[in-house]
Amino acid sequence: GGDDDGASSGSASTLADYNRAGVPLIEIVTEPDMRSGEEAAAYAQELRRIVRYLGVSSGNMQEGSLRCDVNISVRRKGETRLGTKVEVKNLNSFSAVKSAVEYETRRQSTLIEEGRGGEIVQETRLWDEARAETKSMRSKEEAADYRYLREPDLPFLVLKDGQVSEIEGSMPELPGQVRQKLLAMGLTVADAAIVSDDVNLWHYFSK
Repeated sequence: GGDDDGASSGSASTLADYNRAGVPLIEIVTEPDMRSGEEAAAYAQELRRIVRYLGVSSGNMQEGSLRCDVNISVRRKGETRLGTKVEVKNLNSFSAVKSAVEYETRRQSTLIEEGRGGEIVQETRLWDEARAETKSMRSKEEAADYRYLREPDLPFLVLKDGQVSEIEGSMPELPGQVRQKLLAMGLTVADAAIVSDDVNLWHYFSK
C-alpha cells in the first residue's frame, strides 16, 4: 500500500512535528512464510539492502526510515491451520525483530501447551526492549479503529501494459544479483556478504 506520514503532536503541549509530514510511505506485507525470528530479521535486513541499492531510502530504523511490525501465530506440529494472529510493534532494530518473534512464539506456545490457548487473542502488543518481552497494547476485537476498510483517499494503482517490464529494465543490480556476481568472481560467501551489504562498498569494489 502507499500512504504519507502524518504530523505528530506532543501530549503535554500543543507542538506539531511536520518534519516527516508528506513523506511517501510504502507498506510491504508478506504472506506468513517465515518460521523463526532469525528468518524475519534476515528478511528485514535484505529489504533494507534493496531500498538502499535503489536509492529510495536510507533504511535507517533508528530514524524511522524503515519500520517493522511482525505478526505471529503458532500451530501444533502436523496441523495446517495457523492460530490466532498477534501483532507486535515498537521494533526499532533487527535484533528486536528477532527477539520479539522468539518471545511471542514461546508465549503463545506455552499458553497452548498449558491448555490456555483461549487467552491468545487478536491484539497489538508492544516490544519492551528493557524487559525483553511483549506487552498488550490494545485488542483488535474490541478497538473501533480496527475496522478493515479501504482508504478512500488512496485510489487503486493501475499499471499499463509494459510498465512493469520497463521499470524492471531500468532498475540497478540488486543485492542478490551482486552476491551471485561476487561468488562467480571467486569470493567466499562471507566476503561476498560483506561487500554486497553496503551499496557504496560494492560500487567501490566494482571499479
